[in-house]
Amino acid sequence: VDLELEGMRKNEEAEIDRLPIDLLANIFVLLTCFKDLAQASSVCRKWKQGVKQSLARREKLSFAGWTMDDDSITRLVLPAYNLKELDISKSRWGCQITDNGLYQLSSAKCVSNLSSISLWGMAAITDKGVVQLISRATSLQHLNIGGTFITDESLFAIANSCPHLKSIILWGCRHVTESGLLALVNKCRKLGSINAWGMRVPLHCFMGLVTISPALQIQPKGLLLSVERVGMLPVF
Repeated sequence: VDLELEGMRKNEEAEIDRLPIDLLANIFVLLTCFKDLAQASSVCRKWKQGVKQSLARREKLSFAGWTMDDDSITRLVLPAYNLKELDISKSRWGCQITDNGLYQLSSAKCVSNLSSISLWGMAAITDKGVVQLISRATSLQHLNIGGTFITDESLFAIANSCPHLKSIILWGCRHVTESGLLALVNKCRKLGSINAWGMRVPLHCFMGLVTISPALQIQPKGLLLSVERVGMLPVF
């Protein structure tokens, strides 16, 4: 009986070993938990290759809600050659993404093809890391950089590197000034939407932005209404 059981185990193991890497990759694409991917990658060399191929097939990666650091994110993004959308929003206090992580990500082959990036709430990043990443994201159309401490330096880099930008979220970016916004709207001629909630920018600046680009939508919607009301007040 023992010999039969041992033989059955060998046959089962042989069946697993016969699975082609392409099939393993298709299975691993279905995994959304990055912890599961990491564990699968450590099973054996063949599974590690399958995980790598599955990452290469993904067009979207979201780390929102996961406790990640610079190295762990880099390990997953570097093999994702076909990636179009990258979300590393900070939705947990344990997320430790820094400028070093953005520097590492900037070397990924997919960066020049990314159409969407979210750095929402990444309080540990600065202009230094953002400029490094954005300077290579030349296909970018949508950017969420709200809840960070960026300054006009980042906006100047975005204006110079992202001619296809269509929308940007600057929610709570209180260190951005009128100069950065003007550079952005003047150079990103496809820009159609700016979320400016919580920014410390004079209201008349937003009217100036709409004058440059009449189709520009500025959020929250009541912001421009407030500007118009101020403009209608009688002067004594």
